[in-house]
Amino acid sequence: MTRVRRGLGLHDGSARECAAAVARGELGAREVASHFIGRVQAVNPGLNAIVQFDPADVLAQADRVQARLAAGEVLPMAGVPVTIKDNLWVEGYTITQGSRLYADFVAPRDAWSVARLRDLGALILGITNCSEFACKGTSDNLVYGATRHPADAELTPGGSSGGAAAALARGLGLLALGTDAGGSVRRPAAHTGLVGLKPSQGLIPHPWGFGEPNYGVSVVGILARNAADCAWAFDHLAHFDASDASAPALEVDWQALAATRVAPPRALRLAWSPRLGCDFAIDADVLAGVERQVDRLREQGWEVAEADPPWRSSVREYALDDLQHAGLHALYGDALARAEQDVDPVLAAQIVAGAHTSTAQRADLLRARARIARDLERFFLDHDVLLCPSVPVLPWPYRQLGPTVIGGMPAGPRGHAVYTPLFNLCGVPACSVPAGTVRGLPVGLQIVAPRFEDVRVLQMAAYLESLSA
Repeated sequence: MTRVRRGLGLHDGSARECAAAVARGELGAREVASHFIGRVQAVNPGLNAIVQFDPADVLAQADRVQARLAAGEVLPMAGVPVTIKDNLWVEGYTITQGSRLYADFVAPRDAWSVARLRDLGALILGITNCSEFACKGTSDNLVYGATRHPADAELTPGGSSGGAAAALARGLGLLALGTDAGGSVRRPAAHTGLVGLKPSQGLIPHPWGFGEPNYGVSVVGILARNAADCAWAFDHLAHFDASDASAPALEVDWQALAATRVAPPRALRLAWSPRLGCDFAIDADVLAGVERQVDRLREQGWEVAEADPPWRSSVREYALDDLQHAGLHALYGDALARAEQDVDPVLAAQIVAGAHTSTAQRADLLRARARIARDLERFFLDHDVLLCPSVPVLPWPYRQLGPTVIGGMPAGPRGHAVYTPLFNLCGVPACSVPAGTVRGLPVGLQIVAPRFEDVRVLQMAAYLESLSA
């Protein structure tokens, strides 16, 4: 592992390099663990990104990995430190979903994805902060407080997987797991200069854990420092497990990492949609920064059409937030009535709003979701890849729920989050890849493809990454 030996530091290398070096015996798993324990102890106090951290447990995990290697096991992710968002179960750890209602909850078992990482030899480095119930666009809560942006402590990294993104961006781990029900992986990735993948619905099993207010649209997502590491993690985590009722019956050797090593086929029909056909507000310099990445494709000879998905007009209103509110009320309405003081007021308002969503309204919203998915399917009859911004604005002060102005217009509480949720409703793969900086802060380009074309998305992410190198 020559990059590490020349002093760049383990946290500057890739997850794949780390695993290969540990498997070859060039690095010890305990050496890796000790390095990242030191990083967390030195850096995390200024970030508040990792909220549960047990150095003794990390070292014990490393010793078990080393013993397994000595016994002849093949461990593809040997010694790779990974952080886990505070709404995915990690056995023996306090997992709160950022809620005082779960301040004393100790996970009885690992989430499927966490167990899979352990099987492959990864180290669980710590638990990362999120908004309460992962239902807010910042990463602050009444249990742990606010996570700060890695480049500016007065700003938010976004949410709800902001702790995961902030930690990874500062070298606290080499991969991170988050969840994404409306952009909660992709937006923090864009705000911190990372690659963030929302895989196709059901491809990473999640059969047990907390109740999901966004049932049928939330997925386990991957954050990585580069597209190849993201593809590598996807190859290992995408799986069929019959215990997950939402999982498609697919057994595929995805080979996403292999795809990132070659250029995408020139036959791909690319489309650029700067406002997604919904006239979404976006800051002019953010749009120009993202479009520069699209122009790089054109400079390489790619034909990129400007085209919008043919959404119905109701999409512009984004009324499907009501599904989240109804789900929150179903799960936590009784708890709110008993202990309102223990719930973030923003989440309390969502729970109360959910109480007023009738059964008929919920049915109408589910039918609307199906229509939205069909609209995108129609778009993909003529295009293979959709490119659009990941976020319309730069990070804002961490004490604010959202920016007050976007694109020169007053912004509502969800104005910063408009570019990502539609693709959750459609179940398709979507990935944010860094697209340079604006005013010294990262922005992201979002890559979208039809359902189960995750490899295509990751291949295009790697190619776009190479154009910026």
